[in-house]
Amino acid sequence: MKQNVLVSFNANSKQREIIENSLKEKANIKYIENETERSDAIKEADIIFSWNPIREFNEEEFYFMERVKLMQLLSAGADHLPFDKFPESLAVAGNVGAYAQAMAEHALAMALSLSKNLFVNHQKIKEGIFDQSSKGKLLHGANYGIIGFGGIGKEIYNLLQPFEPNIYAINTSGKTDYNVSFIGTIKDLEFVLTNSDFIFITIPLSKATKNLIGKAQFELMKKDAILVNVARGEIINQKDFYEHLLNNPDFKAGIDAWWIEPFRHGEFKVEFPFIELPNVIGSPHNSGMVPGAMTRATEFAVKNILSFIDGKEVRGVFNREDYLW
Repeated sequence: MKQNVLVSFNANSKQREIIENSLKEKANIKYIENETERSDAIKEADIIFSWNPIREFNEEEFYFMERVKLMQLLSAGADHLPFDKFPESLAVAGNVGAYAQAMAEHALAMALSLSKNLFVNHQKIKEGIFDQSSKGKLLHGANYGIIGFGGIGKEIYNLLQPFEPNIYAINTSGKTDYNVSFIGTIKDLEFVLTNSDFIFITIPLSKATKNLIGKAQFELMKKDAILVNVARGEIINQKDFYEHLLNNPDFKAGIDAWWIEPFRHGEFKVEFPFIELPNVIGSPHNSGMVPGAMTRATEFAVKNILSFIDGKEVRGVFNREDYLW
């Protein structure tokens, strides 16, 4: 018997082609914008393929999802989801690994730019200042802390290999098959922060990781450490982050993930002027956006939906208790 799949985001023609070609033999596919009776389409769905549920459904419609067994996200994270409004029988799966390669490249690009003072020296050149004595930071043989050794963290690991790095990694299990100098869990955060020249934040935002890094953690870091965050802004305490950057000019940061962003909050806003600091470079949380990104993300997500239909293991299912704030 075919499953009823409801696509709740505005899929483009290429995405629809992927969905139709992959699922048509095993599923009845509906697109919510085509449905005049939205409530009936939701009530009849076995699977919902969503990008941002809080924008695609109103609050009442969450209560129509009693039949839905899987919500597959096009996005990777789950911190923006209203788990308290979902039926307990509904499993939510993130699009694990779909954006990892592009995000890892972006994170490394930020680290490289900061380590060589490229942005600061570019500005000096524009002003006619030829500061040939400006020193960069050596990446070869450095210690790299990867806070979140999942899909993105492992791609960063792969990109770093030509630099013969020492990798200090943190994941949920404290185990890995990768050749790292250290592997631990969040309980080992102090050790990793203390020993790292470069720190990459790639861990999901949850109850356990909100404000994971604040004043006490910054004080553990090396004075000239470089921190790059491509995960979520709220993992780092915003006030403590700004004050540390302001008071420690040799400490540098690349910020791709911000505290208030349009996708999750409807606007972009910061409480402190990070971008005015010479030891910061920022980007608009676009680390995963490269040509073909959404096509690949759709392919990743549809494969997970097929796994669910076929009774196979579904990747990236969230533990809702981690997100009931």
